[in-house]
Amino acid sequence: MAEPEFTATGVRIDKRLRSLTRAGQVRIRDGRLQLLTSYGSEIDSAPVQAVRASKPWFASEDRALADLNGQRYSLTLGDHDPAPGEPGPPAARRFIEAVRRAAGRDH
Repeated sequence: MAEPEFTATGVRIDKRLRSLTRAGQVRIRDGRLQLLTSYGSEIDSAPVQAVRASKPWFASEDRALADLNGQRYSLTLGDHDPAPGEPGPPAARRFIEAVRRAAGRDH
């Protein structure tokens, strides 16, 4: 099995106004994006080419949106942002870039 191209743990995953998990995992591996609960159960998954990842307007830097299989998920990836004064983009931006890279959409 190949190494994951992107992994974030401790992710809050919401669908509409409902919280699905507060300590979930987002993983991109073998061309698929997976949203997992804190116990490792799959919430949803889709090929990265079919996923739309974006940054919500007027949201903090740790928030991202992921559209999979006709469902919109709100992801809060703040636990993995760089420490103050450390270089590196916020986790939400890294997630969006990882989805685009894995899908072959570099821009």
